[in-house]
Amino acid sequence: MIRSMTGFARRERQGPWGTLVCELRTVNHRYLEVSLRLPEDLRSLDNEVRQTIGAALRRGKVDANLYLKSTPGSTRRLELDQAILDELLARIGDVRARVDASAPLNALDVLRWPGVIREAETDVRPVLVATLDLLRESLQELNDTRAREGLRIRELLATRCASMAAQVDLVRARLPEVSQRLRQRLVERISQLGTAPDADRLEQELVIYAHKMDVDEELDRLGGHLQEVRSVLDATEPSGRRLDFLMQELNREANTLSSKSQDVETTRAAVDMKVFIEQMREQIQNVE
Repeated sequence: MIRSMTGFARRERQGPWGTLVCELRTVNHRYLEVSLRLPEDLRSLDNEVRQTIGAALRRGKVDANLYLKSTPGSTRRLELDQAILDELLARIGDVRARVDASAPLNALDVLRWPGVIREAETDVRPVLVATLDLLRESLQELNDTRAREGLRIRELLATRCASMAAQVDLVRARLPEVSQRLRQRLVERISQLGTAPDADRLEQELVIYAHKMDVDEELDRLGGHLQEVRSVLDATEPSGRRLDFLMQELNREANTLSSKSQDVETTRAAVDMKVFIEQMREQIQNVE
């Protein structure tokens, strides 16, 4: 499966706890790297959120931001700790009994005492469940976007493969003509020496020369690598690293073909191949 590493997704969900927002951005990266931002109320989900992202994505730098906006006008309910309050009032009574304290008791001072007043505990499970559901929806949207971009990249890679295959066929078709021209060139150089060439020696030299200039193996390997690229394009698994390796192999064979070339058209074809390979490599850098 060809899937781009670049994408964006944003989802919202509302509930009695407020509004949840999930934003995901991904860009190219050699491995999976997650940068996560969570509000304090959702900190307990840190590990589970990372695992969920890791299960959905293989490569890329991920910026994951989750926000929780409280509903306008909503307030947190406060509770009094009756036990602490009773104990505090009793101690105040003891102090008044032992010293002359005629100042009136200030209720706000009592409430400021640590532990007397606290926020009422609320059930956070619904918002935690909603957060994970929203994250999964966002990841699905993100992968759908990356898959659509991947289809465009796949078409480009398939087109470049076809163009390279055409160049391989062109070079292969020229091999007999190139071989004949090499033979003629060698005969002409010997003739320039003013001596008649020895037929057996000439054939030996031609065999040696042809062996050095032979590009059949390079053409076979180029064809094999191009076939493998097509197979990878149709695979269901993420294929970015495999494709990157195949580009290295294709480039190696194209360079060898160019270095062995004794023909202008073959050299031109090798150069065109390297251009196609570089174009594919640039696109593959963005493939998961």
